[in-house]
Amino acid sequence: MKMEFHKILVPVDFSPCAYEAYRAAVTLAREFRGELLVLHVIDTRILESLTEASRLKADVLIEALHKKAKLRFRSLISKYPSHVKVQQIIADGIPFQEIVKISRSKRVDLIVIGRYGGTEELEKIFFGSTAEKVVRLAPCAVLSIPLIKTVPRRSVS
Repeated sequence: MKMEFHKILVPVDFSPCAYEAYRAAVTLAREFRGELLVLHVIDTRILESLTEASRLKADVLIEALHKKAKLRFRSLISKYPSHVKVQQIIADGIPFQEIVKISRSKRVDLIVIGRYGGTEELEKIFFGSTAEKVVRLAPCAVLSIPLIKTVPRRSVS
């Protein structure tokens, strides 16, 4: 039986690792002639801290973060054109919970996720990464993409 992935979800936090995951998801979506769902989750836990510290209203901050995410989506998609159907989704909540929830509601076949995010260092130390939680809870296959660093080749003399 051949595995096919027609609906691929790629969560992005706009970190370098998320860009690698997006590139891999684009390749897979092309290969399977699938649809790509690009998801950005605005972490409401961070939002609560910001509103307490800065006295800004949560709705004003959420609106600004949504606007910034839309601009970053545009930049990401133009930087790596996919030539496949792309749906952009912005959600508010706890990232791993929203990723799993959306993968269920959209009936996703595959989640392609960066192994390391850009803003979760303390969370990784104490609770595990978002990617680890998604792997454990997702209702579908999950492909975890590491940050690929190019290593200079040594010349053999």
